[in-house]
Amino acid sequence: MFVMRLLRPGIPLPGSEPRQPTTFFSVPYSEFLGKISSNQVQKVEVDGVHIMFKLKDEGVGGQESSSEVVNSKFQDSESLLRSVTPTMKRIVYTTTRPTDIRTPYEKMLENQVEFGSPDKRSGGFLNSALIALFYVAVLAGLLQRFPVTFSQHTAGQVRNRKSGGSGGSKVSEQGETITFADVAGVDEAKEELEEIVEFLRNPDRYTRLGARPPRGVLLVGLPGTGKTLLAKAVAGEADVPFISCSASEFVELYVGMGASRVRDLFARAKKEAPSIIFIDEIDAVAKSRDGKFRIVSNDEREQTLNQLLTEMDGFDSNSAVIVLGATNRSDVLDPALRRPGRFDRVVMVETPDRNGREAILKVHVSRKELPLGNDVNLSDIASMTTGFTGADLANLVNEAALLAGRKNQVVVEKFDFIQAVERSIAGIEKKNTKLQGSEKAVVARHEAGHAVVSTAVANILTGQPRVEHITKVRRGFGLHLYTPNKRG
Repeated sequence: MFVMRLLRPGIPLPGSEPRQPTTFFSVPYSEFLGKISSNQVQKVEVDGVHIMFKLKDEGVGGQESSSEVVNSKFQDSESLLRSVTPTMKRIVYTTTRPTDIRTPYEKMLENQVEFGSPDKRSGGFLNSALIALFYVAVLAGLLQRFPVTFSQHTAGQVRNRKSGGSGGSKVSEQGETITFADVAGVDEAKEELEEIVEFLRNPDRYTRLGARPPRGVLLVGLPGTGKTLLAKAVAGEADVPFISCSASEFVELYVGMGASRVRDLFARAKKEAPSIIFIDEIDAVAKSRDGKFRIVSNDEREQTLNQLLTEMDGFDSNSAVIVLGATNRSDVLDPALRRPGRFDRVVMVETPDRNGREAILKVHVSRKELPLGNDVNLSDIASMTTGFTGADLANLVNEAALLAGRKNQVVVEKFDFIQAVERSIAGIEKKNTKLQGSEKAVVARHEAGHAVVSTAVANILTGQPRVEHITKVRRGFGLHLYTPNKRG
């Protein structure tokens, strides 16, 4: 702005002849009208409601009044200042016109007063050019800054990847080790993954027969069934580097970052081979490219997927790098990713049956060292949790412990587990909307009728579920729990 002020027209440059000093006086608008009426005004410049004027025959002495000097914004009226005789002390009067009064142009024409508006184009081209140059300089600086930041960020990521950072981290560096002993209820999936671990431990046992390891294993199942836990167990069992990452980490704002990260990830895995790569939620970057599951095309995701396909099909068959992928949406995956040679095996991780749920409950109770009451039978609890996943059962054990802690108990009783099951199925108890009067009796008879009929059917027909628990506690509706006699 200092440079722009120096280059404005009318501002003397170093070495040029300085302009005569100019004094500005502010006067009332009524005085301006009086000067116009008495034909004492020589020139007027009007800029909206701001008016500058010069009197006729104004000498060096000028008007020595105590009026305040106005703001320097009026110095923009160069034509009025240039009209003042350089040898005289320049005196310019200023005033402000009330908005509801017209400017007396007719009187000025009658008195032949020279009037007009300031030429705001004076120096405008130069000012505009300087402003444009300023914006160009700012834009050039930003464009220069972005590549530097990007390259520094990429270099930092490479350093982080080498030490287990954003480009994939070793599970062994993340704390507690999980083994197959900590996984229950998914025996078939465990068997498939145990074979992978065995191949990495003793590859000669298979290669001498001409067998090759599976390039990839895709874990498919509902949320909470234990896909990530199985991968952590593989990491704990395999005495090889285990590199884990989330598929969403590959994709960022900058196009090409995802493909670069995939290359770096596989380069590191091949360098540390034999090794295992685990990609969680792989559907984030591996959706089908036919547009069926994509409303808007995303070039960055497609480039990342293409690089992933190339890496999985391109590395040496003897490199002993196995890719584990986890997803709960296998239907949206690109067919090229699921074909043999990339993900050779698809392991379904299903919700556990009753025996599996009991085994999962035992694992969580053992890991938490949970003190159980004498009336607790985990087989009965497993029977009440049909459809629960491993994550649901882990939360159930934690909720039961919390309920016991609220009551200041030293052990977790069966009723705590039953309340935790009710809370998981029907929600929290609505204490502010308890049943009153006849409503309580109606609901009690209704639920008792269910229990009587169910018990009668169970006594007549073998294998029918028996009533385990009945309640009229307000959680939305009345509730009674059945315990299946068969596996379920």
